[in-house]
Amino acid sequence: MMTKRIIPCLDVRAGKVTKGVAFEGNVDVGDPVEMARFYYENGVDELVFYDITASNEKRDIMIDVVSAVAAEIFIPFSVGGGLRELEDMRRVLLAGAEKVSIDSGAVRNPQLISQGAKAFGSQCVVLSMQVKRVPASELIPSGFEIYIDGGRRAMGLDAIQWAQRGVKLGAGEIVVNSIDQDGTKAGYDLELTAAIAALAPVPVIASGGAGKPKHLRDVFVESNADAAIVASITHYGEFTIENIKQYLHAEGVAVRNTW
Repeated sequence: MMTKRIIPCLDVRAGKVTKGVAFEGNVDVGDPVEMARFYYENGVDELVFYDITASNEKRDIMIDVVSAVAAEIFIPFSVGGGLRELEDMRRVLLAGAEKVSIDSGAVRNPQLISQGAKAFGSQCVVLSMQVKRVPASELIPSGFEIYIDGGRRAMGLDAIQWAQRGVKLGAGEIVVNSIDQDGTKAGYDLELTAAIAALAPVPVIASGGAGKPKHLRDVFVESNADAAIVASITHYGEFTIENIKQYLHAEGVAVRNTW
C-alpha cells in the first residue's frame, strides 16, 4: 500500500512565510528557512515553497531563499511562483529543488509543461491549479474554474479539463488548490479533489482547508488524494506532524512512521 504524504506549504511574500484566507488578508507567520528546518526535523514527507506574488508582480522567484531552504532539508522539495520559461525551472532545480510547480505560467503557455517534462522528466513537473467554484456553464461544465496570478484572474478554463490536458502534456503530479477553502480550516474540497483524482493517472495533491487531522483522513479516504498540503493547521502549532500522522495511522491510513 502506498503511503499518503503530508506536505507543509510555505507561502512566501517579501521573504517571509505568510498565510491568508481565500488568497486574501495575508499575515506574516515566520522565516522560511527556520520553518523549513523545523518541519524537516519533525518528520514531514515533503515541503513546498511558493513565491506567491512573483507571477502577479511579473518578477523572478526569490532564488536566494530557495537555495537557503534547500540547504536545510533533505526531503523532496517543490518550488513554484513566477516560473514562466524553461530556464526559470532549470534555475530552481539547480538551487536545490527536486520539483518545479508551475501554475499561472503553464496556463499562459501550456507547452511549458511538455518542455519541462522533456528536459527534466515528468517526475519533476508539478501542475498546480488555483480553482474556484462557479456556476456550471457550457464553458465551465464542471463548475470549477481555473484562476491565475494568486487567484486574481479568472481564465474561463474548466479545472477538470485542464487537469486532463496537463497530464497529457507531461505533468507528473497535480496540486488541486481550492481558493474557496484556502485558510478556512473547514476541510478540503472533497468533491473537487475526488473529481480530479478519478480521472488523473498521476498523483493528486489536495490543498486548501485543513483545520484538523480528520480533514486529512477525509481527503485521503473519500477523495483518494495521494498527498495533502497543510499550512494553518501546523504553522500556528495547533497540531504537529506527529499528531496528524498518529491519528491517520489509527484510522487505518498508511503514512510514513516518524514517531
